[in-house]
This record gives sequence, C-alpha cells and structure tokens, in this order.
Amino acid sequence: MPHAPKSAAMEACIKACNDCAQSCLETHAHCLEMGGEHASRGHITLLADCADICATSVAFMGRGSELHGKVCAACAAVCEACAKSCESMPGSDATMKRCAEACRKCAAECRKMAA
Repeated sequence: MPHAPKSAAMEACIKACNDCAQSCLETHAHCLEMGGEHASRGHITLLADCADICATSVAFMGRGSELHGKVCAACAAVCEACAKSCESMPGSDATMKRCAEACRKCAAECRKMAA
C-alpha cells in the first residue's frame, strides 16, 4: 500500500515542530550559560521536554501514525508551557523571545493537527 502524501497543514506542522525543537535546544544551552533562574531545574527540564515532544510529533506525522493527533495535542500543551516559561525569565533577551515565538507557532500548528 503506497504511503499517502502529507497535507500542506501537516507539512507546516512538521516544519514548526522541527523549528521549535531546534530553538529549544539552542535556548537550553543558552540558559545553562546564563545561570541563575534561567538554569533552574524546572525551566531546563521544560526546554528539554519541549524539544523531545516536538521531535516525537514529527516522527508520528512522518510515518503517518493514526495517533499523531494525540501526540500533537500533547505537544501543543508542552509548547505553551515552554513559551510561558521563556517569557517569565527576568531580562528576557532575543534568544528567549525567539524560543517563546517558536513554541507558540508550534502549539498553534499542533492544535490544528489535533483537531
């Protein structure tokens, strides 16, 4: 049975998830360098969780899993939490703002896939 082509919406979600995962990994390293509240266990864990769930969502969509909507729903929730965490950091710089933006975009695209 041939693999069905991905919809434009799914391709957009895959791109947003990949972009978000990359941003979270970069921000993770940045926050560890910043130290203080930026390197708090909760924030660092959330950045890693977000990168992981984004990669998992890409994998589910990429293989055409019927469960991708459920994973994307979870991804949207994690991305929203990560965006809020990034925005709550004191003296939020360009890296933190980029990460929050990528998380919000990913959450929006994932919500479309979860619907």
